[in-house]
Amino acid sequence: MAVYNIQLSNESLIGLLTTEVKPCVSIKSGDTLRFETLDAGWGTGKSYKERIKPFARKGSGHALVGPIFIEEAKKGMTIKIHFNEIKPGQYGFTAAGEYPNWQNEQLFLLDYKEIILDWKLDNQMMKGSCHINERDFTVPLKPFMGVVGMPPEQSGDHSTWPPRFCGGNIDCKEIVKGSTLYLPISVDGAYLVIGEGHAMQGDGEVSCQAIECPMELVDVTIEVLEDMVISLPRANTPSGWLTFGFDEDLNKATVQALDQMLDLIGEQYGLNRVEAIALGSSIIDLRITQIVNGVKGVHACLPHDILL
Repeated sequence: MAVYNIQLSNESLIGLLTTEVKPCVSIKSGDTLRFETLDAGWGTGKSYKERIKPFARKGSGHALVGPIFIEEAKKGMTIKIHFNEIKPGQYGFTAAGEYPNWQNEQLFLLDYKEIILDWKLDNQMMKGSCHINERDFTVPLKPFMGVVGMPPEQSGDHSTWPPRFCGGNIDCKEIVKGSTLYLPISVDGAYLVIGEGHAMQGDGEVSCQAIECPMELVDVTIEVLEDMVISLPRANTPSGWLTFGFDEDLNKATVQALDQMLDLIGEQYGLNRVEAIALGSSIIDLRITQIVNGVKGVHACLPHDILL
């Protein structure tokens, strides 16, 4: 199996999902990719104050590495993405207030001028620190990639902002190093994109941003599974299995996530749906993935080793 090192360049970065541009790399199932990323806003540097934007912006969305063409990928199959390493850069930022989204309106935050937290990241000790109102705050870092996905159709340009059945702006804080993400393949060749590094995020991403950061290293191994058929993303993380639901209506997203979890429990333990939900009521955790991307996300969690 081959290992490809992708260098940041105008040819390897894109701010949309599409099949109508030349892929930055063509790989085979089982190959590994290693690359840096810009922060979501196309920036990079040693600190937030020294942040620069050295590359031409292609599209209006997040700065993503791709598209990645996978030779064996066919619509209807499943792509398996294993995160071998996710190492954040040296800075991060979080904005809050003023922006007219629905939660800011209802929380009366439009009256506040936007603030930006300037995070200093230590990727050796895996800690981040910022300064607010004469006080220092430190948090542990748990880096992950916010956007991992494919275009939903063969033609046209598609926004990077919402999560979809084929991935996208999932923003799930639990898909950390050691996790495997499974996505339904929506287009032949996949045209996969990966980006929007987060150094740390709470469930919900409530201000509209996590600790947005560039990544010094993302290392992923990608496989195509011909015989696995799924309709929405699922993930196997160090803490447990996840299934996802996406909809503007949080209730509908919840039902989707639970529906997929009932299927997963049925596959693993041979239970029918009513048996699965009866058992699941004691062991499944429901979490709000994010509420800020227009299409909201819910993930259902089945912890490893919860059944003795």
